[in-house]
Amino acid sequence: MRDPLSNVSKNMKPSGIRKFFDIVSEMKDAISLGVGEPDFDTPWNVREEGIYSLEKGRTFYTSNAGLKELKEEICKYLKRRLNLDYDYNTEVMVTVGGSEAIDLAIRAMINPGEEVLIPQPSYVSYVPCVELAYGVPVIINLKEENEFRLTKEELLENITDKTKILILPFPNNPTGAIMEQKNLEEIAQVCIEKDIFVISDEIYSELTYGREHVSIACLPGMRERTVLINGFSKAYAMTGWRLGYAAAPALIMEQMIKIHQFAIMCAPTTSQYAAVEALRNCDNDVRRMRESYNQRRNYLLHEFRDMNLECFEPFGAFYVFPSIKKFGMTSEEFAERLLMEEKVAVVPGTAFGECGEGFLRISYAYSLENLKIALARVRNFVERLDKEK
Repeated sequence: MRDPLSNVSKNMKPSGIRKFFDIVSEMKDAISLGVGEPDFDTPWNVREEGIYSLEKGRTFYTSNAGLKELKEEICKYLKRRLNLDYDYNTEVMVTVGGSEAIDLAIRAMINPGEEVLIPQPSYVSYVPCVELAYGVPVIINLKEENEFRLTKEELLENITDKTKILILPFPNNPTGAIMEQKNLEEIAQVCIEKDIFVISDEIYSELTYGREHVSIACLPGMRERTVLINGFSKAYAMTGWRLGYAAAPALIMEQMIKIHQFAIMCAPTTSQYAAVEALRNCDNDVRRMRESYNQRRNYLLHEFRDMNLECFEPFGAFYVFPSIKKFGMTSEEFAERLLMEEKVAVVPGTAFGECGEGFLRISYAYSLENLKIALARVRNFVERLDKEK
């Protein structure tokens, strides 16, 4: 029998995040600080709207690109938050999470052999999506001394004649890094000069602390070469509703919708009705959750400093990325020992790229009570390691 599997699928590495949490699920009294999922319930009025849509029998397909009402609300949101104007009919689509939007954008834009620049550490799906589209992922290793921001120099060093797309993963998972306007202006200048398109993954845009989120699509000359991706999972605590969206020039959007049409048909109808309510009436809920995350962020930074663990201050998302290099262990070794000895699960930095070696991703999308218990265990472990040195 011939090999039934494709080389692309066989060569694809599984997610480095899941390994530890498969163990945690069967370990008594273990605490996980690894999953990037809000611990808040979806706001009640959003859940109520979902229930109401079912009671009214709204269980039909929507149009491929999504409910008109939802696309209109997305356009209003982008206008009031970013001062960006999009045509709901030709430039916006609703997807099954932000992850589908990333996949669609790459498949709609990349020809075999063309290169996609991917700053790392970053979200685990970018590289596989490029590979599945027969593109070539080109990794840009971000540096802690630059607060894990992408610099103009790093971008220029990695551009070739085959470069077509830059993925901008900010606010960043796993580091919590952000790009401010002055940083984005330098990146935008390069993209325009070198004729590069941008996929800007802004799923954590509502979760910034002491800094306002800026989209590269807002900068002169960039709206027409940017696919802006966002969603409802993080800001509105709607992970299980599986809903995201993309906004892009009509030329790109037409092809994205075509692929979505054949692969997915449409995003879940109940989720779309719920999302309309989220965009219309949940700004206060988002603000409340952001304030809570900020409190937890400050607590973790204080605790790490007290343990003499180096950790730059993140200004976005809900992750910290402390360095464990001083212990002379790999990220995976540290994470495995922490799990087995103290029953605390974190994610090795290498799950997000090789340059994540020597770091851990720790999520603070958990209650302060659980964080305090977990950090006490981490402290015990760190003190024990200090004595072993």
